[in-house]
Amino acid sequence: MNRFRVQRTVRSLAAAALFVAAMPMIAHAQKTERGKAVGRKLMCMCGGCNDSATGCQHSGGTFSGACDVAKGMQKSIDKHIDAGDSDQQINDAFVAEYGPTVQLEPPTHGFNLLAWVMPIALPLAALVIVWEVVRRWRKKTTLVAVGGPAFAGSVDPALLERAKREVGKDDVE
Repeated sequence: MNRFRVQRTVRSLAAAALFVAAMPMIAHAQKTERGKAVGRKLMCMCGGCNDSATGCQHSGGTFSGACDVAKGMQKSIDKHIDAGDSDQQINDAFVAEYGPTVQLEPPTHGFNLLAWVMPIALPLAALVIVWEVVRRWRKKTTLVAVGGPAFAGSVDPALLERAKREVGKDDVE
């Protein structure tokens, strides 16, 4: 009985030691709130997630937390902040290193403005088109005699009388 208690205590201590040893790997975060804010605007470039550099959380393996790429990006952001770079300079440095896909939000100028406008403009334009088509379908149409308006007055009165008599015969029988 005493042997089981010792084994359980040893296992608990070993688990606690592993947790404490893994804490520096798990808990690396930005030094400042400004670093976290800049990291939220940049995408983790590991290719395994679509999270921000600050919000990258991988599950599995020996721990659950930011991947090595995200940690490197966080450290780089901290270095830029320590050097006195502005947020725009930090963003430009990451765009120069990784390309424009590192930005979570596309820029709001030039051709990239379409990425912001089109998700709103296209459904509105489609709604207007559908509205107009339905309105035209529901519009009442005027009936015109076969052959057009010029044909309606040119029917021979004798043929018209004969047609009326023949229709009358069908009603009698």
